[in-house]
Amino acid sequence: MILDSKIPAGPLAEKWTKHKFSSKLVNPANKRKYDVIVVGTGLAGASAAASLAELGYNVKAFCFQDSPRRAHSIAAQGGINAAKNYQNDGDSIYRLFYDTIKGGDYRAREGNVYRLAEVSVKIIDQCVAQGVPFAREYGGLLANRSFGGAQVSRTFYARGQTGQQLLLGAYSALSRQVANGKVKLFPRTEMMDLVVIDGHAKGIVTRNLITGAVETHAAHAVLLCTGGYGNVFFLSTNAMGSNVTAAWRAHKRGAFFANPCFTQIHPTCIPVSGDHQSKLTLMSESLRNDGRVWVPATQEIADKLRKGQIKANDIKEEDRDYFLERKYPSFGNLVPRDVASRNAKYVCDEGRGVNETGEAVYLDFRDAIKRDTRKIIEQKYGNLFDMYKQITGEDPYEMPMMIYPAVHYTMGGLWVDYNLMTTVPGLYALGEANFSEHGANRLGASALMQGLADGYFVAPYTVGDYLAQLAPKQVDDTHPEFARIKEEVQGRINTLLNINGTKPVDYFHKRLGKIMWNECGMARTEEGLKGAKAEIQALKKEFWSNVKVMGTNEELNQTLEKANRVADFLELGELMVDDALNRNESCGGHFREEYQTPDGEALRDDENYAYVAAWKYLGEGQEEELVKEELVFENVKLTQRSYK
Repeated sequence: MILDSKIPAGPLAEKWTKHKFSSKLVNPANKRKYDVIVVGTGLAGASAAASLAELGYNVKAFCFQDSPRRAHSIAAQGGINAAKNYQNDGDSIYRLFYDTIKGGDYRAREGNVYRLAEVSVKIIDQCVAQGVPFAREYGGLLANRSFGGAQVSRTFYARGQTGQQLLLGAYSALSRQVANGKVKLFPRTEMMDLVVIDGHAKGIVTRNLITGAVETHAAHAVLLCTGGYGNVFFLSTNAMGSNVTAAWRAHKRGAFFANPCFTQIHPTCIPVSGDHQSKLTLMSESLRNDGRVWVPATQEIADKLRKGQIKANDIKEEDRDYFLERKYPSFGNLVPRDVASRNAKYVCDEGRGVNETGEAVYLDFRDAIKRDTRKIIEQKYGNLFDMYKQITGEDPYEMPMMIYPAVHYTMGGLWVDYNLMTTVPGLYALGEANFSEHGANRLGASALMQGLADGYFVAPYTVGDYLAQLAPKQVDDTHPEFARIKEEVQGRINTLLNINGTKPVDYFHKRLGKIMWNECGMARTEEGLKGAKAEIQALKKEFWSNVKVMGTNEELNQTLEKANRVADFLELGELMVDDALNRNESCGGHFREEYQTPDGEALRDDENYAYVAAWKYLGEGQEEELVKEELVFENVKLTQRSYK
């Protein structure tokens, strides 16, 4: 099978403009005759639902939270990228495009990435118009700061609450359409399956999380805006409710899953403190603008630290190893996330970790406070510092923060073409739910950019182009396929409730997480991955024979919710391992220890692996089929990444 990315022909800078003009349009009077389902109400979902409703379409929006305001987008801290170049420091649309392609280790499509850079400028204007309180310079211009993987300042921010403020802006636009009657909102409702009729997505099956009612909903098109799957690792920076179920059920109905092994490990997280934890806390990458990352220069000094014989401030300057600044003088502490994470792991593996477990490095603001004053640092990062102190009990103004890499973002997701459509016609994937823009590693502050770009500026054109080719006939859920899929969903629920095993759901999730972190996390080997595959298969078998799901379906039952999600994680975990085993190279967040440069950097194999790995589901118990989309680079030269 040949995957058609539908990238428009012509010069890079003209592709999107020409594509918009050539896209078919729906008559304004006909738009009210089309129904669209949007699953998820984070930045991608809320912006898409609001934009499509504003155009005149009838939208049903679903979220499993009690309010769209609780979507995980709210947790983003550091900022959003855009190529506005207020500082005249050399930034441009092309530079943002190039930095994103390079940061993703040349495993993303040029056309998609350039479009993202192109519309980034409009995103900021849109959000300002919605009242998002971006930081401003004294003269009134919006303030910028730097983020990893760039040598320019292009990251707009609202203190350490950028995701929250952007989501409130999108939520206000969504709420307006709810009030206008163009959006019908379904809170506390989880998508359980996709309905495909004659090869086209025509609706979804949902479960009401309060009553347990299994319901069907029909539409002319379905948009999945359901985020990433980082919680397959159990411990991640994701909200505990974040899951893969919507995307995975769509995958099993025909939507290809692309690059599942491309997961991002964020270098700036509060270290694991014990087995009691259910999630990890992110400390914004923006902190690496002013904080310096270091560990003791010798294992002997590190041993004294871990034993409590000395404190960080007792260590002399000459006994500190600022390892990122030493190894990467050009980028220093602002190297991309995959590079920073691996190097933190290296120094900890050498025995120079600084906490009791030996898995932490310092992020030190001593020099920044001396240079800029404490007041300035408080203005920049005050809420982040407060959060750190509340969690750890230590004051980062007085002592260095302790940080360590943790699972954060997933670059893999449902395969989509240039229109954001999956391999199932009428089914779209937006934001982190798709694979498209970030290659093998996402640059910091680009997730918010992609979510809003997809929702505000891409989907309204591409969804309209698809709908214009359909007759404006009313759709409903009376087709027999709706009843069939609904019965399958109810059967799955009943099976889980009737197993009546001895182990709780979290037992299986934690075991899966440890397998994934140890063998498919920051570093991977062929031997470890093969072992992980066998372990996951055995764990999956045990889950379906020995999981204990309390309660009934006809009630609020969070154990049942978790069980459904963990069942999908078990299947996804195996596919991630297969994908990592298949890709015999290192690139970005996918680091195979067998494939590295002499100084420990990722070693790509462009001759054999410059493609998108799209996986096709073939049925229960069958190995998935790999379908390749070859990547074409006409505007950038494939080179070994260097941040030195």
